[in-house]
Amino acid sequence: MTDQPTPMMAQYLAIREANPGALLFYRMGDFYEMFFDDAVAAAAALDIALTKRGTHLGEPIPMCGVPVHAAESYLLTLIRKGFRVAIAEQTEDPAEAKKRGSKSVVARDVVRLVTPGTLTEESLLEARRHNYLAAFVVVRDEGALAWVDISTGAFSVMDCPLPRLAPELARLAPREVLSCDTGLEDLIAEAGAAMTDLHASAFDSGAGARRLCALYGVETLDGFGTFTRAELSAMGAIVDYLEMTQKGRLPLLRPPLRERAGGAMQIDAATRRNLELTQALSGGREGSLLAAIDRTVTAPGARLLERRIGAPSRDLALIAARHDAVAALSGDARLLADLRAALSRVPDMDRALSRLALDRGGPRDLAAIRAGLTQGAAIAARLPGDAPQVLRDAARDLVGHDDLVALLDQALVAEPPLLARDGGFVAEGFDADLDQTRRLRDEGRGVIAGMQADYAAQAGIPGLKIKHNNVLGYFIETTTTHAERMRAMPDRFIHRQTTANQIRFTTVELSELETRILNARDRALEIERAVFDRLRAAILDRAALIGQAARALAEIDLAGAFADLASGEGWVRPRIDDSRAFVIDGGRHPVVERALRRKAESFVANDCDLTKGTTPAIWLLTGPNMAGKSTFLRQNALIAVLAQAGAFVPARAAHIGLVSQLFSRVGAADDLARGRSTFMVEMVETAAILNQADDRALVILDEIGRGTSTWDGLSIAWAVMEHLQAANRCRALFATHYHEMTALSAKLDGVENATVAVREWEGEVIFLHEVRKGAADRSYGVQVARLAGLPASVVDRARTVLDALESGERQSARPMALIDDLPLFRAAPPPAPKARPLDDRLKAVHPDALSPREALDLIYELKALSEETRP
Repeated sequence: MTDQPTPMMAQYLAIREANPGALLFYRMGDFYEMFFDDAVAAAAALDIALTKRGTHLGEPIPMCGVPVHAAESYLLTLIRKGFRVAIAEQTEDPAEAKKRGSKSVVARDVVRLVTPGTLTEESLLEARRHNYLAAFVVVRDEGALAWVDISTGAFSVMDCPLPRLAPELARLAPREVLSCDTGLEDLIAEAGAAMTDLHASAFDSGAGARRLCALYGVETLDGFGTFTRAELSAMGAIVDYLEMTQKGRLPLLRPPLRERAGGAMQIDAATRRNLELTQALSGGREGSLLAAIDRTVTAPGARLLERRIGAPSRDLALIAARHDAVAALSGDARLLADLRAALSRVPDMDRALSRLALDRGGPRDLAAIRAGLTQGAAIAARLPGDAPQVLRDAARDLVGHDDLVALLDQALVAEPPLLARDGGFVAEGFDADLDQTRRLRDEGRGVIAGMQADYAAQAGIPGLKIKHNNVLGYFIETTTTHAERMRAMPDRFIHRQTTANQIRFTTVELSELETRILNARDRALEIERAVFDRLRAAILDRAALIGQAARALAEIDLAGAFADLASGEGWVRPRIDDSRAFVIDGGRHPVVERALRRKAESFVANDCDLTKGTTPAIWLLTGPNMAGKSTFLRQNALIAVLAQAGAFVPARAAHIGLVSQLFSRVGAADDLARGRSTFMVEMVETAAILNQADDRALVILDEIGRGTSTWDGLSIAWAVMEHLQAANRCRALFATHYHEMTALSAKLDGVENATVAVREWEGEVIFLHEVRKGAADRSYGVQVARLAGLPASVVDRARTVLDALESGERQSARPMALIDDLPLFRAAPPPAPKARPLDDRLKAVHPDALSPREALDLIYELKALSEETRP
């Protein structure tokens, strides 16, 4: 005989079957419960207790649960560990279920599917980073990528051939990618995103167009631009997925913005990783360019900064306009300080607006809109009328919200609670009915206190209390010791409950008063909820204008952050034009300089000129390890990124012809999971550069060919250099230890030699970190090995081998013959400690026992010993 599932368990299994691929949070009172395999997986992931509840098919049912009030923290853990969670809430009052019979189950249904790309809760999101949901599709050899941040409403799409997918995912860093092509799993995982496999029908372009029209309430999308079939398919898939996960409650999405090809500097995934633009190689934010320059004071400003650094503009007019705004603010210290002080009080209106649109908001989100618009109006009034265009446009979007701000000011208290169901967020005097109901509720508390005093006097029990709980309501409580006095007055006190140490009573008056008070409390909450809905509707009616104001505040914040950076760090405005120049005077690495400053050390600035007449130049950079070649390469690339992102740059002066593409091959790493050695990774990245770089690109290469044999590596590096000069015709910095390549400067037009200077002193190598014209003749690898702490015997042996090889090279001898002639290394026992008579004599001295004459004699004796033992 098999177990028949209980009605509740039958309901659970039905909901679970309708939501495959997700853990089911099944609401039972104050807990979300999980059963069967979901419970086993969740208990392990959350490190919570796994219990049992009943049986199914003869086996105990595993069970675990999490409190509803703490569910967000558990959700965050599950999402970070790759789970999706379906939230099943009670959709009716339990009292209604009881009316249908004792075996009736409270109606439940999934109200939301929580996935990595659909988070909106403040506690689940990083305030200073976007949380993108992306969709990629190929329709008849035409690819498109769409992405949305439902926590802010930002919605974008672009034409994206398959080869461009990896670079774009690296730029956007989405949390979740929708696709119907399972062959993209590895590529998407490499970008750090979770892939959600959708059926191909979700990417139907016709259905996608209809979904978008319905979303925006239009008959045609022509007003938003012209979209390809692939772009409509990708956007439609996102809307379809949001309808499914949000159960029809769509977020407030802005009209889709179509990014045009060539609008931003092209930066591939390897370059972003090598340059540590937004994330350090260690995996965290600290140590990245973004962390070093982020002086924004608002979360939307920080997210805008990340977008600008990730996609520097190629629009000369736009770059100049942004530089104008930075220049104006950096030149007016008082205005800048006032703006940044006001901005620091601006909440995240974008995310508050999104939560309100999804009906997940609370009173504090209303207050956030009020505070943001209030500060926005003050900031607009502070900006001068002759401010640069970027600031004037922002100021224009910050005004015109006076009526809404006045409504919110009248309606809300200064510090509202988090949840609307808690009440207490509507200001006194806003709603007369609410004020009257509150008086009844609050005066009832005073009446209860007076009634308690009367009952205590009547019964002669000073410790008698009137209490309240959700089961009994109001009741009179006393100890068992005094209960007989109250039992002696049965007409007055009616027994309700006996516990271990307390006896509980009620009276007719207390029950009647409880009814009036409870009705007043519920009525007050009902009125406040109606006020909340009214205020929410007023905000959503102006959602588009509020969104514009939020973006304007982010723009001002970023301009102010760049201005603060420029004035505080001595950065200068770069000259950006349509030439192919690249001239940096006294450039510095912003991240390294910041780290050195913390250690009270200074950074050595260096010049870089990749322009030879009107022709782009290539610098062939030689010099020892640890001298700063990689730092020099990276700092020039970062200066280009900063300049086109709209910031000033760390240099004395900079003239940069617009950079269309930025490529970097710096550092060494393998990719064992895909069967790639360090050298293979290096060659793949180099191939991508040579196949894609155009004549407006900036390329930095470090140690090409070092992962293979000397002559193979030199041959590859030589050929790569020639290709960059002859085929790509781009600006480049090429660092190498192959000194033979310095001969190319005499053979190839535009190629110049540069070296990082060092100085030798008494066998030591001193790194000057200065880049000069010319070529290095040595790499000083043995000296660097000694600095790294290699055993002295190994360093000495390396010097012996090096001297023999260099001597043989000058005599044109075969390297192998020289190596054959070298005696093999022998591990020698550690040398015996040297005699130290001076130390021994000092140890034998007892200063307190010496007379003045003996002390003087000792000084002469020690001086003589010192001269005898001096080498």
